[in-house]
Amino acid sequence: MTSSVVVTGLGVTAPNGLGAQEFWASTRTGRSGIGRITNFDPTPYPVRLAGEVPGFVAKDHLPSRLLPQTDRMTQLALVAADWALADARVDPKELPEFDIGVITASSSGGFAFGQNELRNLWSKGGQYVSAYQSFAWFYAVNSGQISIRNGMKGPSGVIVTDQAGGLDAVAQARRQIRKGTAMIVTGAVDATVCPWGWAAQLADGRMSTCDDPDGAYLPFDDRARGHVSGEGGAILILESAGSAQARGARVYGEIAGYGATFDPRPGSGREPALRKAIELALADAGVEPGEVDVVFADAAAVPELDRVEADAITDVFGPRGVPVTAPKTMTGRLLSGAAPLDLATALMAMDEGLIPPTVNVAPAPDYRLDLVVGAPRAAQLCTALVLARGAGGFNSAMVVRATPPAGHQGPQAAGENAYRKLKGVPMASQQFTIDDLKRILLEGAGTDEGVDLDGDILDMSFDELGYESLALLETGGRIEREYGITLDDTAVTDAGNPRALIEVVNAHLAGARA
Repeated sequence: MTSSVVVTGLGVTAPNGLGAQEFWASTRTGRSGIGRITNFDPTPYPVRLAGEVPGFVAKDHLPSRLLPQTDRMTQLALVAADWALADARVDPKELPEFDIGVITASSSGGFAFGQNELRNLWSKGGQYVSAYQSFAWFYAVNSGQISIRNGMKGPSGVIVTDQAGGLDAVAQARRQIRKGTAMIVTGAVDATVCPWGWAAQLADGRMSTCDDPDGAYLPFDDRARGHVSGEGGAILILESAGSAQARGARVYGEIAGYGATFDPRPGSGREPALRKAIELALADAGVEPGEVDVVFADAAAVPELDRVEADAITDVFGPRGVPVTAPKTMTGRLLSGAAPLDLATALMAMDEGLIPPTVNVAPAPDYRLDLVVGAPRAAQLCTALVLARGAGGFNSAMVVRATPPAGHQGPQAAGENAYRKLKGVPMASQQFTIDDLKRILLEGAGTDEGVDLDGDILDMSFDELGYESLALLETGGRIEREYGITLDDTAVTDAGNPRALIEVVNAHLAGARA
C-alpha cells in the first residue's frame, strides 16, 4: 500500500511577513504587503506596484561566501529552507545524504543577478562578468543551492510550469517519497522585481496598471484589471506519515490529492481543463466535493480567466457551494512561489480553524462564489483545495487534509474507486487499449497542432505526437491512478510510441491480476 505523505515543516518569505508566524499573523487579519516598488525606480514603467518581501537582509541569515554567488530569489529560498528544516526539527547532517532530496519550482531563475552581469558585459566587457553568472541565473539554482548547503544527495530537480509549478513540484516530491526517499525539501520561491524581470512580466498584458494598492488586484470583482506581481513563496518539508510518527514530528497535514491538466490550444473549441484538474485531485484524494471545506483560488483578476475558474469551481461544488478565498490579494501573485504559499496558508488555516479573507474585493454576484471577503471566517477545516494556473495553459489542483484519517493508505486504497466512479474507466482486470491511451493523452498534456489522435497512432513516436518527457510522466501518473498500478518512470519515457507503452501497461496489469 502507498503511504500517506505529510508536511512537517514550513518556511515562508512573503511580502506581508518574514517567517511562517509573522506571515500568518498578517494574513489571518487581512494585512497586505502590496505597495510601490522599492527595489528599483518604477516611475518609467506602466506598472509600479508589487509585493516585495520587507526587511530581508541576506547577510543577516546567510554566510558571506554565498552572497556574491546568489540572486535575491535564491537567498530567500535558502533562508526559507533553513526555517522549514528547523520547523520540522530536522538536521540534514544527521540523515544519510541520499535519503533527503530537493524538488522546487521556478518561473524565471535569478533575473536580477543576470541583469547585473549583462549590464557589466555591455558596459565594461566580458572580463567583468562574474563566473557565478554561469548558474546564478538558472531556474534550477534554488534546488542546487539548497542541496549543496545542506549536503542533500537524494532525488532532486526543478519544475518549470509558471504559476502551476509550485503545486507540480510538491506533487513530484510526494511521488519520490512514495518510491522510498525519506524526506524531500520542496515548494518554490521566485523574485523577479527588477527591470529585466518587469519587462518580461509586462509582455503578457495581464498586470494591473492601477497605482492604488487597495484597488490594483481585485479577482472576481467587476473592477478587475489584472494582477499585481510579487516575490517570495514557501518551502515545505515532506515525508511519509510513518517516518513523521516514528520521530515524533509535528504534522501540519497530508498532501492527499493532486491533479494536473493542460488547456486545449486556442480556437480548438474544447473546454478549459481546470475543472478536470479539480476532479482528478479530488479522486486522487478519495474525497467527494462535499467534503472540501475551503478552496484557495488561483485568482487571476483577468475577467475571462476569473470566469473560467469560477465556472470550474461552481461546476464541481455548486453555486456558492464551498467557501473560496484568495489570500494572495495581500501578497500579489508570486509566480511559482504563489501556490506553495497557499498550501502553507491552508495548513495554518486548518490548524486554527480560520479562513483568511480576500482583501479589497467586492465579489461580482454573477460569479456565484462564496468568496470570503472583509474579515476572516471561523470554520472547522479538515480538507482544503488549492488551485494554480500557469501561462500557456497549465492547470494544477492539490488537496490537503488536516491529518491523515485512521487507516488511510493513500490514493490507491482510498481514491481508486472514487476515481473510477467519477470517470467510468475500466477496472485493472481489463486490458489497456489504444482508445484508453488516446483518452488519457487528450485529457492530459495536449498535442501539437495538426496531430490527429483519432487516426492510427500506434507506431508514431511520441516526439511526432508532440509529447515531451514531462507530459509523458503525467500521462504515466494518470494511468497509475486509473488502473491501480505502479509504473517505472523510465519505462514510460523510454516506451517511444503508443504500442510500446500499451504493452508496458498491460504487462503491469497482468502482474496485478496474478
